[in-house]
Amino acid sequence: MMRAYLDWNATTPPLPEVLDAMREASRTAWANPSSIHGDGRAARAVIEDARASIGALVGVDPRDVVFTSGGREANNLALRSAFPIGTPPAVLVTSRLEHPSVTRVAESLEREGRASVRWLEVTRGGTVDLEDLDRALATQEEGTPRLVTIQAVNHETGIIQPVSEVIARAHAVGARVHVDAVQAWGKVHVPSGWDTASIAPHKMRGPKGIGALASRQGVRIDPVLLGGSQEKGIRPGTADASLAAGFGVAARIASDGVTRWAALAPLRDRIERELCAIDAPHGRARVAGDPTRRAPHVSNLIWPGWIGAELVAALDLEGVSVSSGAACSAGTVEPSPVLLAMFGEGDATRGVRISIGDTTTEDDATLAVRAFRAVLTR
Repeated sequence: MMRAYLDWNATTPPLPEVLDAMREASRTAWANPSSIHGDGRAARAVIEDARASIGALVGVDPRDVVFTSGGREANNLALRSAFPIGTPPAVLVTSRLEHPSVTRVAESLEREGRASVRWLEVTRGGTVDLEDLDRALATQEEGTPRLVTIQAVNHETGIIQPVSEVIARAHAVGARVHVDAVQAWGKVHVPSGWDTASIAPHKMRGPKGIGALASRQGVRIDPVLLGGSQEKGIRPGTADASLAAGFGVAARIASDGVTRWAALAPLRDRIERELCAIDAPHGRARVAGDPTRRAPHVSNLIWPGWIGAELVAALDLEGVSVSSGAACSAGTVEPSPVLLAMFGEGDATRGVRISIGDTTTEDDATLAVRAFRAVLTR
């Protein structure tokens, strides 16, 4: 059976150049990079070369790039570092649009007594409500706002958040800003001015199992794990030079990726247009969120009368890979927290995310539309 992979927000196929770099590093840079002998220094050089490429991509000094196991750990580091153990609790401002690696950490910090979480209102267009952000930053009843955390691109809807506006408002009252930019690097422009930002190469055709947290010079990052001096003691553990090598190559290629990904919008729009024209028994699909504020490769459609996870399973049998939400929660019939925040309970289980990439073809689009039509009209 021919298949169409339309789940690029979940993960992306590694580039051939990435795989080549990883194979070469596995062969020549396998030693422990913390060792001071020549073999260790060779592995260390591969890691530092990758760190320089990542710093260039995100616009920071390479010394302010900390390797992690992925974007999830990077978000954990950023949030927990803003609320150190033993300091008076302060306000963390975020929204239910965020990835679970942000929302669940926020909830944990509140349970631990380290933060009071202010959940922002969100618009039906899929962005945080900036007027409510102003209210949250002006209110001192529960303490001083210490951190505002915002996605660059939403993982389910592809909606681009007003990052520049959030940064300006937060910095005006002295709050730090963390940007979860995992879904953005190499695909859309990421505004500057943030204090910390997360990166995951497997979202930009790099390897899984590695990520990074970038920070503005002088921002304090506290370790979550203890037991080693690697990554300036922030992230102990023996580093894998082959993963770093792949990350570095992906970062270098992503540095001019925005134009390439912008060219995907017509194909995304074609898929969306043809799917929204299907006269399904329960009605036609509609786009979730403001269609003018989206990354060029993502479409989330609300299907009346369907449970998104069930539609995804049926499409899989037809040879099409899509998702009903974040990959870390896919396969469940729990309401999407993102769609729940945007629309309420009625549509929170009805979303199906379609996300394409730079190897998606017109034939893939045709196969996908044919599969949707077969499932929806049978």
